[in-house]
Amino acid sequence: MDTTGTFWLPEGASTLSGNVDSLFYFIFWASVFFFILIVGLSLYFIIRYRRRAGREEATSHRGYNVKLEVIWTLVPIILVFIVFVWGFKTYMKMQVVPRDAVEIKVTGRQWMWVFDYPNGRNSLNELTVPVGQPIKLLLSSDDVIHSFYAPQFRVKQDVLPDRYTIAWFQAKRTGTFDLYCAEYCGNGHSQMRGTIKVVSEDDYASFLEGGGAEEGGGGMSLVALGKQTFTSRACHTCHTVDGSASVGPTLQNLYDHQVTLSNGQTITADENYIRQSILDPGSQVVQGFQPVMPTFQGLLSDRQIDGLIAYIKSLSNAQEAQ
Repeated sequence: MDTTGTFWLPEGASTLSGNVDSLFYFIFWASVFFFILIVGLSLYFIIRYRRRAGREEATSHRGYNVKLEVIWTLVPIILVFIVFVWGFKTYMKMQVVPRDAVEIKVTGRQWMWVFDYPNGRNSLNELTVPVGQPIKLLLSSDDVIHSFYAPQFRVKQDVLPDRYTIAWFQAKRTGTFDLYCAEYCGNGHSQMRGTIKVVSEDDYASFLEGGGAEEGGGGMSLVALGKQTFTSRACHTCHTVDGSASVGPTLQNLYDHQVTLSNGQTITADENYIRQSILDPGSQVVQGFQPVMPTFQGLLSDRQIDGLIAYIKSLSNAQEAQ
């Protein structure tokens, strides 16, 4: 289902908007149908079997009907099952990010949106993306809980301090679309608005090349900043990037792979795992290694942490590309 905007929903401008809208309208019209049916029957029975002077009761004293019991039990079960399966399939599509997606770091802060692009450019309150290309948003907050809400793309994702959340979309056409914060975050919440500008691939390439950083970083990409931080903070003294053994685990092919901790627990090394390992390394010591890594809490800026994560991710992506 495609939509150009209705009384209930704005224009659907992403590849997933049709899935979301179809489910919404199925639930909506099913609710309308049963509301009219139930209210209509109730009014009919009230009028048809109302008590009237001089008339005996017209209703039967029978209080149980097997057919009715089966119908009003099975019909809701079937409807709930349909909505569950439909909703779960749509949810999975919205959660599984395509492997060829362009990753953009999104930072929410009172009261603005900051966007870090792969080549190091930054922008405030205006996210520029190419049309027809999956866009992965890696979201975090510098202060309180925000919520990234792009109604035309049917994207709404909480943005949390000290952890990462992920959302994605793929725009179907060029244009400028609305962006809001959908979680009350202080006095300036209503002003925490922005736009998503969808452009052609050529215009997107020109945008990336057309200026330095607008929000710090000196135009340095996150990967380059992470590599610089990795060296300047002497991370290389304990962690290798080529798979060889050292004091700490190697970072080669770490991201998105399984890690076994000293307590026997197995977890996936995603962005949140790496961030926690930097800020609270004693909470998740890798099996076979000693808990000797110091915390970098307060020693690194959020952008440096984002850079380290991007650099560690690149150590896996480079291997997968070979």
